[in-house]
Amino acid sequence: MEVGTRVGAAWAVVVLCTLYAGVLVAGLLTLPSPQQQIQQPWLTLMELLIIAIAPAMVALTVGLHGWAAPMRKPFAVASIAFMSMCAALTCVVHFTILTIGRHPSFADQGWARLAFSFEWPSVAYALDILAWDVFFALAALFAALTVNGAGLAATVRRLLFASAALAFAGLAGVALGNMQVRNIGIIGYAVVFPVAAAFMARLFQRR
Repeated sequence: MEVGTRVGAAWAVVVLCTLYAGVLVAGLLTLPSPQQQIQQPWLTLMELLIIAIAPAMVALTVGLHGWAAPMRKPFAVASIAFMSMCAALTCVVHFTILTIGRHPSFADQGWARLAFSFEWPSVAYALDILAWDVFFALAALFAALTVNGAGLAATVRRLLFASAALAFAGLAGVALGNMQVRNIGIIGYAVVFPVAAAFMARLFQRR
């Protein structure tokens, strides 16, 4: 992957995640109550953005592999693998919700909420947590292990470690049955990781 493509992938993550964070904040601010899921149209916009963000994150990890020192490339391969798993799973979840989750044939069924909603517990919510709080967290962890060096590289490494740690911490919400705690993980992938991606763009330009 050429330098320009790596930089472009990094900035695509930054821009898309910034849009996602803005829509997320708008959705949270308009919640009827903290216990309810984000309402329309914010939920659909978030789902569409996630379907765009996930492939961009995979492209970023591929770019990181091309940039990495030879002895660090195995970590980069692991990051690509886990980010691809995150992307595939979350895209399946959100595409399914967008296309059939709200179709009358499904939405009118009594069990539909347990399958398609983002109110805990539900199948869709559990799979998305697996994607972001497990697979993404592992991808960010191995990405951090890929980056060696001081200065700007050290900043990127610390941000990636922080992103992974926060995403893993979101699993506490599942253990506690409290999705407000799970939102800690959202900070990891929707806030800290895009900041890391912005610094990664600068890092790719230097080398």
